[in-house]
Amino acid sequence: MTGSAHQKVTANHLRRDAYLYVRQSTVRQVFENTESTRRQYALRERAVAMGWPVERVNVIDSDLGQSGASSVDRQGFQKLVGEVGMGRAGIVLGLEVSRLARNSTDWHRLLEICALTDTLILDEDGVYSPSDFNDRLLLGLKGTMSEAELHVMRARLRGGILNQARRGALKTPLPVGLVYDPAGNVALDPDKQVRQSIAHMFETFQRTGSASATVRHFREQGLRFPRRQRSGPRKGELLWEPMRHWRVLRVLHNPRYAGAFFFGRSRTRKRPGGGVAMEMLPRDEWTALLPDAHPGYIGWEQFEANLRRLRDNAQANGSERRKSPPREGPALLQGFVVCGVCGQRMTVRYHTRKDRQWPEYVCQRKGIETAGAKCQTIPGSGVDQAIGELLVETVTPMTLEVALQVQAALEARANEADALRRQRVERARYEADLARRRFMETDPGNRLVVDVLEAEWNEKLRALHDAQEEFEHRRAQDHQELSEEQRQQIVALATDFPRLWHDPKTPQRERKRMVRLLIEDVTLTKGDEIAVGVRFRGGVTQSISLPLAQNAWQLRQTSAQIIAEIDVLLDDHTEARIAEILNERGRVSGEGKPFRAALVQRLRRDYALKTRYDRLRDAGMLTLTEIAELLGVSPSTAKVWRRRGLLLAHAYNDKNECLYEHPGDGPPVKTQGRKLSERRRFLAVTSNPTNEVQCEA
Repeated sequence: MTGSAHQKVTANHLRRDAYLYVRQSTVRQVFENTESTRRQYALRERAVAMGWPVERVNVIDSDLGQSGASSVDRQGFQKLVGEVGMGRAGIVLGLEVSRLARNSTDWHRLLEICALTDTLILDEDGVYSPSDFNDRLLLGLKGTMSEAELHVMRARLRGGILNQARRGALKTPLPVGLVYDPAGNVALDPDKQVRQSIAHMFETFQRTGSASATVRHFREQGLRFPRRQRSGPRKGELLWEPMRHWRVLRVLHNPRYAGAFFFGRSRTRKRPGGGVAMEMLPRDEWTALLPDAHPGYIGWEQFEANLRRLRDNAQANGSERRKSPPREGPALLQGFVVCGVCGQRMTVRYHTRKDRQWPEYVCQRKGIETAGAKCQTIPGSGVDQAIGELLVETVTPMTLEVALQVQAALEARANEADALRRQRVERARYEADLARRRFMETDPGNRLVVDVLEAEWNEKLRALHDAQEEFEHRRAQDHQELSEEQRQQIVALATDFPRLWHDPKTPQRERKRMVRLLIEDVTLTKGDEIAVGVRFRGGVTQSISLPLAQNAWQLRQTSAQIIAEIDVLLDDHTEARIAEILNERGRVSGEGKPFRAALVQRLRRDYALKTRYDRLRDAGMLTLTEIAELLGVSPSTAKVWRRRGLLLAHAYNDKNECLYEHPGDGPPVKTQGRKLSERRRFLAVTSNPTNEVQCEA
């Protein structure tokens, strides 16, 4: 290959420039591995020997300290590819393939461009033409070996790290409050203020049960929390900053504070654009998790309890938030209502009406993500009332007796499990005694055998201690037997529960806690009616159907009974008189207000009731013009006759406008003068109804 190097270099190549690419993987290599850098710069002499002038040998060394695993952030390599693609390069020089690229994608892209522009490639072994099949095959093989070499180096380094991590011997950065002592062991921070601050944070969370409440306590008390500077000129310095919500969650999720060593909790992946994505792994996929590996601020059981409380408070990363701590709001089911349509958790919204907060359960997560409509909205007052009544009916002496019987059955199962664990302890004790006897019977002078038997004895003793400790711990958890007095108190609780539930002095937060003790979650579905699915603790379910809640305008609607009364009163009275009659009867509108003529008129129009005018016309009443034409007199004469009582009239509105009754077969006639028959006047007056309204003259 080297012998035919000058044969591959043609005049066409010499007319273009030579490009020497120089790269070191890390900054440390730049300062320590100087011989490699000299060898790369020495390739200029090879280019001069093949015919390129020194001034036309361009050196690209801007990627010193950059890894060749990817072309991202390698400005020098990108410049080299650009020059080759523009046809300005006759030859590309690199000490070896790994200097140019350790990624097959970048390497084969460079080969493809060199083949298209007839550009040569030179390394320490010789000159290659990518347009030649054999040379390109060899270059591709070298690129594959370079990438494999990078993988092997990483695997070796990673293998050593994983081996140390599985033994718990790997030194990893410690969170604030933990330090390495001179012997390399993990210990609590010697700073007393740091230790007290972290301990106070755990105590506050255990007392309040909420990360937000912990942050609020620190803010109200003016307390600050420590932090170690990770980088920069102040690296390692202790800083005191205001407490943040994310910091509380980070401390609570860190097993180091529980004295546990862990490794491999997260995994990073490279993105196509060059970024890095971090993924949190579930605990069963961690590389190592060793509880009680070093001193901590809390125990492992307390750490697990904190995580369970965070999950119940809907603060666990990557999980659907279905629970939240009980607060003071009136929404009884706040935090664990599930949408029956999409399965997402429903949130709570409040509306203030008449100085009172009314809850409303809203499923809006999908609508927020898609900028669409809300899934469903359900008024919460009726649902809360139904759930409260269900709980009062459920908590009875009979149900509690059944619960006590179930507990007795569970205690029987726990006794069976205790028997199995006790057998394990006895077996471990026997093996420890056997190992002790073997050790005691061995000749002390035979040190090789004695050391092995002593180590075996110690191992059996540790196994016995672990088995005994697990047996006592599980027995304390499983066996919580109730005395007869406690059983009576539990049964008596069934009679006290309704009184406690309906007591106005009971805070709403306490009612919510009662609900959480009995109910797992509630599913709501809105259709022609509201379907409520209740899942109790233990798996028992119950379904309830509720009518749809009325809208605000329906709540303000006047009752149908009053509308019927108005319809009857319109037969004999005007709207003003109807309002007076309704007020005398103690009736009020849908808004709780007294009646007025305008309100009666609006209700008559809204409900399409027949007007008094139409009712009188249907009864055969005549207008003033019609009665005057019928009698052959002027309208003014008809009015005079009505005032004198010769004609009967009825008011059809509050302006005293009237309609006239038909005079019959004997209508009044004109007489000389204005004197009328006393008998006819008496008959006209006595036939007038007592509730007749005086009409307008």
